[in-house]
Amino acid sequence: MSTKILAKYLVTLAVFLSVITMLLLGGCSAEDPPPAAPTPKVSVIRVQPQSQVLTTQLPGRTQAYMVAQIRPQVGGIVQRRLFVEGADVKAGQALYQLDPAVYTAALAEAKASLAKAQASLKSAQATARRNAELVKINAISQQDNEDAQANVLTAAADVQVAQADVESARINLAYTRITSPVSGRSETSSVTPGALVVANQDSALTTVQQLDPIYVDVTQSTTELLRLKRDLASGALQASAEGEATVSLLLDDGSTYDHPGRLKVNGVSVNEGTGTVTLRAEFANPQHLLLPGMYVRAVLEQGRDEQAILVPQRAVSRSASGVTSALLVVDGKVEQRQLTVDRAVGNQWWVTAGLKAGDQLIVEGGQKVRAGAAVQVQPATSSADTQASAPSTPAKEG
Repeated sequence: MSTKILAKYLVTLAVFLSVITMLLLGGCSAEDPPPAAPTPKVSVIRVQPQSQVLTTQLPGRTQAYMVAQIRPQVGGIVQRRLFVEGADVKAGQALYQLDPAVYTAALAEAKASLAKAQASLKSAQATARRNAELVKINAISQQDNEDAQANVLTAAADVQVAQADVESARINLAYTRITSPVSGRSETSSVTPGALVVANQDSALTTVQQLDPIYVDVTQSTTELLRLKRDLASGALQASAEGEATVSLLLDDGSTYDHPGRLKVNGVSVNEGTGTVTLRAEFANPQHLLLPGMYVRAVLEQGRDEQAILVPQRAVSRSASGVTSALLVVDGKVEQRQLTVDRAVGNQWWVTAGLKAGDQLIVEGGQKVRAGAAVQVQPATSSADTQASAPSTPAKEG
């Protein structure tokens, strides 16, 4: 009986001690302060100015370097077409042959008239020589001698007229063989053998266009032009080589054209309907990849900023009201700063106000902090961010 009482006593003591232990542990945890929250970490880049070329992307159309509309200069029946439609032709190459029979006969007639005039001249010259001797011995009157001398001049003039007629007939005969005045690519023919054509008709027989080199005409708004001129005048930008700015092309399928071009003509007048000026660039086109009338986008090099600030686009935010801002770390705390952004350059923004050299710009972790909060900084590890923070090598001038 004493053993049972002892066992109950021990169980009761164990329960009591457990309760006391739980109470003591609960009291201790209530008294200890909660652990401090860790300082958030953000990744930053250090802003550094760099040399940046200012480019403008403008829409444009390709134009042939030379265009020759082939029209007949004499009338006649087309005997033969001497070229392959759509093929390249050389300057001076024959394209059409007209029936030359009428013009061959006209040339022969003109030569005969020339021979007759030359014979008349010889006769007049002989008469004039005789009369010049006879008048010395008073065998003829002075009037007869003067008339003979005048007949020589008239006959000589008739010879010159006949010579001009021969030359004109020879030119007309040559015009029956219609040639190309320029080298280039021919278009389809509007006539076939047997067709009647007339001199200087309105419709062209075909067209020959020189495609290498080729022109690209682009338009630029006067607003952008005035802004560029102000930046150049203030020294914010340095001008590219005058009249020889480099131009690259983006084709309609998004690819880049292999050959760079040169700006040749700046617009000198404004289109009243569109408020734009026209610029013309020249491109090599050895493979004839560019054809007249193609839509392209020209990337124009207009100036250079030696102290440009470029930052990753993901580091910049824009509010619903259109305010652009970024988060920076200043003295270990987050600061929100408004920015002025000029344009996009690849995956970066070109910032013209709000940042300066040496600023620590938050590129990662900004969504977890707010302005005024203390943060730990660490350098950004992304290669794109690292390249954005380092000065770029200035582009080599062409």
